[in-house]
Amino acid sequence: MSNRTVLVDNNTWNNTHIATVGLAMSSPEKEAYRVARSLDANYVLVIFGGMSAYSGDDISKFLWMVRIAAGVYPKIKEQDYYNRGYYRIDSQVSPTMRDSLMYRLCYYRFGEVRTRHD
Repeated sequence: MSNRTVLVDNNTWNNTHIATVGLAMSSPEKEAYRVARSLDANYVLVIFGGMSAYSGDDISKFLWMVRIAAGVYPKIKEQDYYNRGYYRIDSQVSPTMRDSLMYRLCYYRFGEVRTRHD
């Protein structure tokens, strides 16, 4: 639809490539930008359920990105994305998760969203 080439499309033939995309999504914004540029990415699209509670969104699948990235990049530690052993994306989110590109993209200006019932 957008006439753009995707970097990851469920093809797992190149684990290092997929891990590098996972590294970008799990890193803080400045580092993620550097990684995205090394991949020659100009755009990032995330699917976020937010108000609709769509459970198949990217933040729900995010731990798989972290796990794949951690398999190639040892500095990524899955436990850092948990708070006291729980995967949280609410007010109890871990600092590492809060600073990740994935979280920041999903929740960017989320508090400004209004519905007709507000």
